Amino acid sequence: MNSKRKGDAGERELAEYFRSHGYGSTRNRQMYIGGMGNPDIALGGLHCEIKRTESLRFHESLAQAIRDANGKAKPTLIHRRNRSPWTVTMLLTDWIDLYRAWRPPDTS
Repeated sequence: MNSKRKGDAGERELAEYFRSHGYGSTRNRQMYIGGMGNPDIALGGLHCEIKRTESLRFHESLAQAIRDANGKAKPTLIHRRNRSPWTVTMLLTDWIDLYRAWRPPDTS
């Protein structure tokens, strides 16, 4: 499978995963358009950069998500290798916001 088809398949897989969990996500169907404000998958408040590759250029991929989110969404890198689970990588400052919404801080 060439890299473009592999990437497309990964985006479709994740869009379906989010829909199956009750989240309306949409895949960017404009080939090669990506970029600022145009995530691979739109998922409320997140700028999702999807990478399905055996050798992820981790720092470059996260930097792309941060740049393209342009401060308007939480940059999120979702990636996996063949026969491996999907993994989510994001900035700690964004993660703590999500965690705080799920479990408020102790007040004692």
